[in-house]
Amino acid sequence: MKKFFAIVVMLLLAAAMFGSVFGYKFHQFGQMAEQMAARPEPRFPVEVVEVEARDWQPSIASIGLIEPRQGVVVASSVSGSISEIHFRSGQSVSKGQLLVSLESEVERANLASARARLPSVKRQLERHQQLLERGSVSQTQFDDSQAAYLALEADIAALRATIARREIRAPFAGIIGLRQVNLGEFIQAGQQIAHLEDLSHMLLRFSVAQTQLPRIEIGGEVQLSSDVYPEREFLGTITAIEPIVEARSGVVEVQAEIPNAEGLLRSGMYSDVRVLLPLLSEQVVIPQQAISFNIYGQSVFVIAPDEAGEPRAQRRDIKVAMRQGDWALVEQGLEIGEQVVRSGQVRLRNGTLVELVEDSFVQRPATLPKS
Repeated sequence: MKKFFAIVVMLLLAAAMFGSVFGYKFHQFGQMAEQMAARPEPRFPVEVVEVEARDWQPSIASIGLIEPRQGVVVASSVSGSISEIHFRSGQSVSKGQLLVSLESEVERANLASARARLPSVKRQLERHQQLLERGSVSQTQFDDSQAAYLALEADIAALRATIARREIRAPFAGIIGLRQVNLGEFIQAGQQIAHLEDLSHMLLRFSVAQTQLPRIEIGGEVQLSSDVYPEREFLGTITAIEPIVEARSGVVEVQAEIPNAEGLLRSGMYSDVRVLLPLLSEQVVIPQQAISFNIYGQSVFVIAPDEAGEPRAQRRDIKVAMRQGDWALVEQGLEIGEQVVRSGQVRLRNGTLVELVEDSFVQRPATLPKS
């Protein structure tokens, strides 16, 4: 009995001790809750931008290859040894300018011989003409002398053409490239001498999806930029649209002409292309930095006052129609004049109290990835 009584006393003492501990902790937690309730609601600094009506330039993006409007590989149509080279690598040449001469001494000697015989043959023809009129020679004799004269004239023309073929000239004005031959070298017909390109205007070849065909037309304006000249933009005009759609890829090729008076663009360059579409006025445009992306779509935080007039952040789902550079065209979800959070939205939730600042702690990147 005494042992049982001792156990009960110990249990009562333990219960009293644990109860006092729990009571103290409960009182402590209550005080902490009161202190937390008495603390003011935290404010999160955010940078906002007001939604304004802006003009929006819609476009179709693509990647283009720059080609020359006129460009050829200068080559000889005949074989022979190079006797003279009349150009320097990288030189500007005019149309018809002599570039390379092949040895033509034999042809020139034959030409001189034929031209020397021409006056005698011509006088013979004229004499037979007079005699034929008096009936002193037959028609056959006159025809033979006339045929000899015409054959000699044809030989002279053929020799001149042969000599001309051994003089390689520029087919159009442009920039001659690096020389691929040397003086005295024997070249074969078709062997490359140098590239010649007209850089005053360039052609741009790019592809668009077949679904974009109704939006492009001959005469439409294109804008291109290249990482070679990141600060420059070049404008051109669509000059041709391929009548055939590529069956496997569903794209169609488009060609534009780009003025290149400064000679900055070179064939073989790749560039970013934008086909400029009709301008849209009074559109809802916001910085891309303000948009949050998740599996459900796109949203922004809009600043709206509560009942006490305090600014609070409210999440708003939006629909983005197009993106260009740092900006996005909003098709649905925002109105002109509303304020959206541009930076500092990472810590925000619906109803979060905010403080509007000029520059938040979130640093805005210099550029955003292109869409």
